[in-house]
Amino acid sequence: MDEKENNVGQEIDNNYEPPAKRFIKLKPFSLVMLIFGLVLTTAAVTFFALTTGEDKVVEVVSPQNPTIERKEFKKLFDAYDELKKTYFNEIDDTTVIDGAINGMIDALGDPFSDYLNEKEAKQLNESISSSFEGIGAEIQELNGYINIVSPIKNSPAERAGLLPNDLIIAVDGKSIQGMSSSEAVLLIRGEKGTTVTLTVRRGELGEPFDVLIERDVIPIETVYAEMLEDKIAHIRITSFSEHTYEELLSALDEMEAQGMEGLIVDVRQNPGGMLNTAIDISDLFVEKNKNLFQYQAKGSNPEVYVASNGRKVKVPVAMIIDDGSASASEILAGALKESANVPLIGIKTYGKGTVQTPKNLSDGSNLKLTTAKWLTPDGNWIHEKGIEPDIEVQYPTYAMLPFLDPTMEMREGMISPSVKTAEEMLSAVGFDPGEVDGLYDENTEEAVKSLQRELSLEEDGILIGDTTYGLMNRLRTKMHDEDPQLLKAREILVDTIQK
Repeated sequence: MDEKENNVGQEIDNNYEPPAKRFIKLKPFSLVMLIFGLVLTTAAVTFFALTTGEDKVVEVVSPQNPTIERKEFKKLFDAYDELKKTYFNEIDDTTVIDGAINGMIDALGDPFSDYLNEKEAKQLNESISSSFEGIGAEIQELNGYINIVSPIKNSPAERAGLLPNDLIIAVDGKSIQGMSSSEAVLLIRGEKGTTVTLTVRRGELGEPFDVLIERDVIPIETVYAEMLEDKIAHIRITSFSEHTYEELLSALDEMEAQGMEGLIVDVRQNPGGMLNTAIDISDLFVEKNKNLFQYQAKGSNPEVYVASNGRKVKVPVAMIIDDGSASASEILAGALKESANVPLIGIKTYGKGTVQTPKNLSDGSNLKLTTAKWLTPDGNWIHEKGIEPDIEVQYPTYAMLPFLDPTMEMREGMISPSVKTAEEMLSAVGFDPGEVDGLYDENTEEAVKSLQRELSLEEDGILIGDTTYGLMNRLRTKMHDEDPQLLKAREILVDTIQK
C-alpha cells in the first residue's frame, strides 16, 4: 500500500531512495521491550563499574549469596585452598575452620571473649543449668595459662584447697599452656566419681604441685545464710545465676524472721554471672532514683540504671570482698559503696569491667564476645584495677598454703617444700613442729603424733592419708572460725547498731 502511494504521479528515478527506508518501523510492544532492555543494560554496566576493579566505589556483601566474596577474606580463602591442595595429610574441614575462628578471637587479646564449638557450647549451657558434673571452679585464660578466678563454694575444687589466682599448668600430666578456657574445661570436667590431677602453681615463684580431685555433681545453689552473734546475718552469694535473686529474697525472709539487725553481704571468691541478676540484687540496697551502675555499648554514651521503688534492705549492711570477687560481684560492690555508703571490708577485687554476650551460631557453636563495658554509679571504670575496700583486712598467711597430696608419704629425715608446707600447717593449728625449715625432724614427727592422737589415728608420726586429710581439715576449720574479714565486718555492724 505504501509503495503504491509513493509512486503515484511520479516518474521512476533509479537514484532516488524512498523516504520510508530512512526509518525503523516498530510496533508499540516491540518499542517498549527495546527501551526496557536498554535500561537493564545501562544498570548492569553501572553496577560493574562501581563494584569491580582497583578503584571500585562500593563493596557488595550478600550473606544470602555466598558466591559474592568479601575482599578482606580473599587471603583466608587462598590459605585454605592451599592447605587443601598441598598439605600432605587429610584436612578436617571442621577443625580447620574452628581453628580459624579461634584465631580471630585470640587476636582480639581479650581473655573474656571466646569461641566455643558445638561440644563446648553444650557444656556452657549445662553449667548454667541446675547442676553439672566436674570440679566446680570458674576459670579463665591468663598469659597462656588457665587461671582460677574462684572455686565454687562446697565444690571439690574448694575442698581440695584451690584458691583464686592459682594457675593450672597441666591436667593429668598434659600441658594446657596456650589452651583456651573452653578447651581446658573439656579436660577438667568429667563424670561424678572420676578423678583428675591438676598441676598447679601458686604465686609467681611457687613450685608447681599436683592436686588430685574427685569430680562430683556441682549444684548451682548460690546463696547461703546463717545468723551470727548479735543478730548479725551473714549471707554469702557464690555466683549471680538465673535464680540467685529469688534465693536471696528467701534468705532475707529467713534472716528477718530470726530478728536480723544487721547484714553482712559476702561475695568473696564470687566470679560473677548474669548482669540482670546483679542489677536486681543491687536494687535491694540502693534508694529509689540513685544510680546502680552505668552500661556503655560500642559507640554509645553510658546508659545510667537507677534504683526502683521496690523492696529494700532496711538494716545496716557491710560487704566483704576479695580478689576472687569479679564482674557482677563488682557491680554490686560498686553500687553499695558509691550509692548506699556501705563499707567494703577485705582486699581489692579482681577488676573485670566488661560485659560478654553469647551468640549462638547455626551449627550449635557459640561466640561469646565482649560487647560493652560497665561503670560504677559515679562513672568509674574498674577494669584491670578492681575496687579497693574501705577497710583492708588481709587473709592470714596460712590461708595461702598449697594443698598437700594425701598419697605422698612424709616421714623423719625427708627434706622437701611439701614438708615445709606441712610444718606451717601444723604450727597454724597449734602443733609445734620446731623450726619451719622443710626438714622432717624429730620435732615434726612429734607434732604429727600429737595430731594423730587427737584424730584417734595410729600414732606412727608419718604424714599420709587420713593424717594429711585431718591436718587440712583442721586448717579449714580454723580459717572458718577465725575468719578475720568476717569478724571485722561483724564488729563494724555491731558498732553501727549501738550508735
